[in-house]
Amino acid sequence: MEGAAASSEGLRYAEYARIPTGTGKGQAELDRGLARTMIAVGLGVATVAFAGRYAFHLWKPWEQAITETAKRISTSSLSSYYKGGFEQKMSRREASLILGISPSAGKAKIRTAHRRIMILNHPDKG
Repeated sequence: MEGAAASSEGLRYAEYARIPTGTGKGQAELDRGLARTMIAVGLGVATVAFAGRYAFHLWKPWEQAITETAKRISTSSLSSYYKGGFEQKMSRREASLILGISPSAGKAKIRTAHRRIMILNHPDKG
């Protein structure tokens, strides 16, 4: 029975038993290698955490600036277009509002304004 107790005792504490290695390295060398690996992993995780924190702090002001710029661009670029509804038959006044020119503009000015609107709204322009 004494042999059975010793073998069960050895199985119970198998993780504490000295593991023979074929390369001739001792347990202390393996422990140092594992410690170095764990330290390197810990430093890597800490570096990623600090970089993420720094990026998060930088993003807050950038987000506000980007949002304000987008609002300014969208309101200023759309304000030049005519936002009113269309009448049954287009009048000269409505046509001049759509083109962004005065109702008394000459033919050359009407042509350049029409050309500009047609180029902006062309399907091949994206």
